[in-house]
Amino acid sequence: MSDSSLQPVAGGPSDEILRMIAAAGIHDNRDLVTRMLQTVVGLGTDAPGRLDLKIATAALEEMRSAFHLFAPYVDVPKVTIFGSARTRPQDALYRQATQVAAALAGQGWMAVTGAGPGIMRAAVSGAGPERSIGVSIRLPFEERLDAAVQDEPNVVTMKYFFTRKLMLVKESRGFICLPGGFGTLDEMFELLTLQQTGKAEPVPIVLLDAPGGIFWDGLRRFVDEQLIPSGVISADDFDRVLVTDSVDDAVAEITGFWRNYDSLRWVGDRLVVRLRVPPTDAELASLNDRFGALAVDGSIQRTGPLHAEQRDDDRLQLPRVELRLDQRRVGELHRLIRAINALDSAAV
Repeated sequence: MSDSSLQPVAGGPSDEILRMIAAAGIHDNRDLVTRMLQTVVGLGTDAPGRLDLKIATAALEEMRSAFHLFAPYVDVPKVTIFGSARTRPQDALYRQATQVAAALAGQGWMAVTGAGPGIMRAAVSGAGPERSIGVSIRLPFEERLDAAVQDEPNVVTMKYFFTRKLMLVKESRGFICLPGGFGTLDEMFELLTLQQTGKAEPVPIVLLDAPGGIFWDGLRRFVDEQLIPSGVISADDFDRVLVTDSVDDAVAEITGFWRNYDSLRWVGDRLVVRLRVPPTDAELASLNDRFGALAVDGSIQRTGPLHAEQRDDDRLQLPRVELRLDQRRVGELHRLIRAINALDSAAV
């Protein structure tokens, strides 16, 4: 019996592509696989330069390898730890990275790192190789991976920074940045940009220093004295970040963000926020008083699973609230989430 999902339609995929999918035994997400193959064929017919094709091919190969590495741990919470590759084991920052990774691993988290020396090595030492995932980068001056990295069981190596960045961010439910150079700051600012623009779901971000350290104080001053007064960011954009020199506070920030908040999903223009414990009537009224302005109609309401969620069997057991979020204020969602986590009902 033929599968109607593989029947060609006018303007749709070619018979050859459909036969290829059928012959490969692909059953799940055939629509997306079909689109991907059509795109690849279309790229070839565009007659791009060889370098363009090499970039596209390597990127797809790298993403496939990384997706395969991460797949067994899809249900395990992960924290990405950034920091300098030049930090030495005797440095207080190295000890901080080791301790924070160990503490989170003790609560069931995995550490995602750039699979290099310095802070990355410290995080793996703290979490343990079996509780770590590494996304390494091949650099022109390195002929092969560091021996310690080669011994780790969960490492994938990338040629391009953009595919590496994707995997360092895509799976994680929290981020800890220790002092570092251009690469660390690049990752940190990308995180803030994704959060500010709503291109990534809200997550906790910690800027962790050594005890008594002042590395991140300079950044805070720059934000307060330059970025905010000049109007290039909003006054509360940096509020989503915890700056601390305490491992305990860093761990509490990462885990506490998920105390009651579970996830969110857009369904059309409706933003559905899934929770672990539903708010009481009084708590919902308080949320509306404090955050109703985030909604275009001024209202945050309880809701059951919407049709799209039911169709996808998407976390149907969880209570949820919904709002029609003012898209210009998407960067403020973290404040609503923190308030939801602080509800008295969430302590049950």
